[in-house]
Amino acid sequence: MSIRLENVYFTYSPGSVYEKHAIKDICLTINDGEFVGLIGHTGSGKSTLIQHLNALMQPTSGKIYFNDEDIWKDGYNRRNLRFHVGLVFQYPEHQLFESDVITDVCFGPKNQGHTSEECEEMAKAALASVGIGEKYYKKSPFELSGGEKRRVAIAGVLAMNPDVLIMDEPTAGLDPAGRDEILELIAGLHRERGITVVLVSHSMEDVAKYVDRLIVMNDGCLAYDGTPREVFKNYRELEQMGLSAPQVTYLMHDLKAKGFDVDESASTLPEAKASILSVFGKHISGTEA
Repeated sequence: MSIRLENVYFTYSPGSVYEKHAIKDICLTINDGEFVGLIGHTGSGKSTLIQHLNALMQPTSGKIYFNDEDIWKDGYNRRNLRFHVGLVFQYPEHQLFESDVITDVCFGPKNQGHTSEECEEMAKAALASVGIGEKYYKKSPFELSGGEKRRVAIAGVLAMNPDVLIMDEPTAGLDPAGRDEILELIAGLHRERGITVVLVSHSMEDVAKYVDRLIVMNDGCLAYDGTPREVFKNYRELEQMGLSAPQVTYLMHDLKAKGFDVDESASTLPEAKASILSVFGKHISGTEA
């Protein structure tokens, strides 16, 4: 279920004094089953880009394909596309509107044309997958905690069984425990269901820990596309874009500058720990000898 963008541009208010080129000449393929991180400074084009992936926005020029079909050709079923490519906006709990949790999560399957019984089964399965049990079904969504609301909102998208899940800052506004719970939930969905995930985040530690591939946007353009280790090697260039690298990256470079032969491309704590223990283990062995 790949998504492919070819030379995609999008301009807000073209021809007016408010004209703004939000994304420029984007060429990108997101393959089936990938866990992709998307980072960039505020105004870099991240949110505009992800809204092109399920046809919420139409490019000013360029082509977008889902499974090799042009999603903007005449007759293409873009409504159906949005069932396959689910988008969870930042603060998705603001989109909760039904009187109780189960009814809210049934909304998507109902719009897909499923029977009431099928909708309820799909909603219950989706809620179970995000850790929301039966005791919550008849509660008002507005009685839930911030993290619980976020889980219900995610379940509302999962109930439609999308092939691709796009998450725009899914941990925004949550405390550290809530953030970790949501990220582990998303990672679990990727592992267990093989769902393709696109995660927009401002946290370098989070993307380093969870994603397999990292895309960096800068002023509407693709600046980097690679593994987190590959991308964070360019931490000085990222700083010039108003970004940073994980704190562990700076630690490893500092150790390298002091003469320790550590892996300066390590971008997660486990990678850094393994490298540091390896190096300091050699120093200890040498001292004992």
